[in-house]
Amino acid sequence: MCRTSIYEARNNFSAYVEMAEQGEPVEITRYNKPVAIIISYDDFCKRERGPSLLDSLRELKEKYADVLDDEGIPPMPKYYPDPNRKIFED
Repeated sequence: MCRTSIYEARNNFSAYVEMAEQGEPVEITRYNKPVAIIISYDDFCKRERGPSLLDSLRELKEKYADVLDDEGIPPMPKYYPDPNRKIFED
């Protein structure tokens, strides 16, 4: 993997894109910390995709159906007791 700064990548962008097209990822850094990676479109398409956010939410809703009410959100308590209230009432 090639590593370069943002400044260097901006000045030689086409060369780094060609490197990515040939299969070598290019890591772009800012103040020596990685912030982005340039990869080829083919490598991007080959990446393993996880489940979408909606699929994950559906799975959670099915898994916890016994805990959730009809709307999918647990009911909120109407009163939150203050544990310090007794101290001030005496």
